[in-house]
Amino acid sequence: MFLGVDGGGTKTAFCMVDRSGRIVARAQAASSYYFSHGIELVGHVLKEGVEAVCAEAGLPLADIEYAFFGLPGYGEAARDLPVLNATPRAVLGHDRYACDNDMVCGWAGSLGAVDGINVISGTGSMTYGERLGRGVRIGGWSEMFGDEGSAHWIAVRGLNAFSRMGDGRLPEGPLAEVFRRHLDLASDLDVIDVVHNQWQGDRSRIAALSRSVAEAAALGDEVATQILTDAGRELALLVDVTRERLEFGPDETVPVSYSGGTFGAHTVLEAFASGLKNRFTNYELRHPLYEPVVGAALYAAKLAGTPLDQPALDELRTAPGTPASGEDDR
Repeated sequence: MFLGVDGGGTKTAFCMVDRSGRIVARAQAASSYYFSHGIELVGHVLKEGVEAVCAEAGLPLADIEYAFFGLPGYGEAARDLPVLNATPRAVLGHDRYACDNDMVCGWAGSLGAVDGINVISGTGSMTYGERLGRGVRIGGWSEMFGDEGSAHWIAVRGLNAFSRMGDGRLPEGPLAEVFRRHLDLASDLDVIDVVHNQWQGDRSRIAALSRSVAEAAALGDEVATQILTDAGRELALLVDVTRERLEFGPDETVPVSYSGGTFGAHTVLEAFASGLKNRFTNYELRHPLYEPVVGAALYAAKLAGTPLDQPALDELRTAPGTPASGEDDR
């Protein structure tokens, strides 16, 4: 049994996969992004999720051959690494695990852990790619001054457009009414109370407003459509810089895939694909093979020295919830 854990700014997903490629159990817990709530949060979330997935599988912790924990923020504060690396030990009761940033889950899942680049755009955004055993990360500089193309980035620009429409600095489009309805605003200025006072600037709740921007774009709002288009272009730029840093040759075809809920907006994915073609012709855009949490389990098997064989990988692609099954839950 291999345990995969994919942390994120909105939720933490857990899944158990056996050697035959069968997903034995799944579980979900709260966000494990600890910068806003303290590092102790990680242990609480992991304990809840691991106990839940083992209970669902009907298996003791000792039956987990190896686990991989993809944690948001991992590596972004060097002083925290000893605590983060030790936290799963207290949960599992053994040392058969590894930790890294959750970007590795997206890459391993979307490309099946082969050389290439994966771009993640959920609450935040970044790319992770590997070539000849060397990994490179680009982006992910936090919502305050980075995370271009992410759900949070889209939402903040949507809020800015809403404020400008409220003032009359922008012509009012469908986005204004979508925001008023979604946030249940008595007056436009109440958005300040909602975001700053009621939500306390919570990044996950703000990021969720990206869905309202996508809804407005679907209703024909030109400003919302441009926000989503700009997001796709920013994500394509992240990929291009990653390709350069990994030193892919000009004649090499570079596999590229994607993960994260932002790509559920067709306009973002379309602009992303178009941006890739305009930057470098030798990109091969691939539909994600597996969701990130399954990628984490695959990576656990690889780290254990017993990667799943091809029949198991094929079996895994038919599992409900995986992109290939037509039930992608992004």
